Amino acid sequence: MVKCEPIIYIVDDDEAIRDSLSLLLESEGLKARAYAGARKFLDGFEAPSLACILLDMRMPGMNGMELLRELSARRIETPVIMMTAYGDVPMAVHAMQEGAVDFIEKPADSQILLKRIRRCLNQQKASGDRTGEYIAEAECLARLSDREREVMELLVQGNMNKQIAAKLDISPRTVEVHRARIKQKLDVKTLPDVVRIALSHEHFF
Repeated sequence: MVKCEPIIYIVDDDEAIRDSLSLLLESEGLKARAYAGARKFLDGFEAPSLACILLDMRMPGMNGMELLRELSARRIETPVIMMTAYGDVPMAVHAMQEGAVDFIEKPADSQILLKRIRRCLNQQKASGDRTGEYIAEAECLARLSDREREVMELLVQGNMNKQIAAKLDISPRTVEVHRARIKQKLDVKTLPDVVRIALSHEHFF
C-alpha cells in the first residue's frame, strides 16, 4: 500500500511567517509547502487526499476569504484553517460560513496550531467522523445557563459587549463575566473556538 503523506499548505504574504511555520511543521515531521499569495497557491495546488491549508485572511490581490470561495467553486474540500492578526467574532463567523474549518489568531501558539492541524488530518483519515467530539461539545453546551446561551448567541451574531449589554439589559462587565464562563464551560481559550462550536451545533439555539 502506498503511504499517503500529509501536506500542509501555507498561504501567507509574510515571508517571516511562512518560514517560521515551515520550520515548525518540518520539525514535527510534516511536509510543508509555502506560497506568498493565493494565485501562486492555486497554480501549485495538487489537491492531495490528506492535507490542510493554513490561510492568511488579509493578503494583497486575492485575499483569504476570496480564496475560500474559489476553493468552494472548484469543489476542493481540503480543510482550511484561517489565520489573521486582526481577528474578531464577525470575521470568524464569516470565514466558517464560507467553509473554513477553524479560525486562529496570529501569532498562533505553536502547540495549539499543531493540535488543530492534527485534528484536521485525523478527521480526514476517519472519513470525517466527528461523533465523539461532537457529543463532547454538546455536553459542554448543555452546561451553559440560559443567560450564557443568550450571550453566546449574540456573540456569534457578531455583537460587541456594549451591544449585548444593551439588548439583555445588563452591564458590559457582566457580559465579560459571561463570556469568560462560556469559554471555561466549553473548555476553549478563544472566541473563534466558541464560534466554531456554535456553528457546529446551530440547533442548540
